Amino acid sequence: MATHALGTAPEDPVCLVEACRKAIEWILITHTARGRLVARPWIDHPYGEEEITLIEEELLPAMDRFLSRIEEIDQQLEEAQEQEAAAVLSAGWPR
Repeated sequence: MATHALGTAPEDPVCLVEACRKAIEWILITHTARGRLVARPWIDHPYGEEEITLIEEELLPAMDRFLSRIEEIDQQLEEAQEQEAAAVLSAGWPR
């Protein structure tokens, strides 16, 4: 994805989703490897095995689909820009 090549931009919502996805994955890996629950500060019930499984099976794949679709959109935009630039150059601009 182009955002990887450019780094992160706090005002870019796609970078935010990418960062969240990585953070969620890291939390799940580090907690499940140690058999720990994932704390939820605003409720008195941490995420256990069932909730972690739902995150792994539903949330992460949904985030992946979102990021893949963004990649497709970005590629289409890049191709359109390249075609436009080629058309301008083939028309002899600038003169």
